[in-house]
Amino acid sequence: MNFEVSSDLKKDLKKIKKKNQLLSQKIEKQLLLFYSNHLHHSLRTHKLSAYDNVWSISIDKSVRMLYVFDGSYAYFFDIGTHEQVYKK
Repeated sequence: MNFEVSSDLKKDLKKIKKKNQLLSQKIEKQLLLFYSNHLHHSLRTHKLSAYDNVWSISIDKSVRMLYVFDGSYAYFFDIGTHEQVYKK
């Protein structure tokens, strides 16, 4: 699955890499898994019912990444805890 990361999310990921190397490694692992199989069970991929074409994957028990999905391409735009990303 091809995907792109928004410029704002790239900035957030750089901050995470500096502050939390373990979380950064988990993000990289999950994105590689997403690339090979976007519906792999460990990603816990699900569509957000409140939005059209917005989906979520789990990085770990508390961190999620949101993306827009058109069926063949994903655009990641946000990362945070469940409470942070689902409030927006």
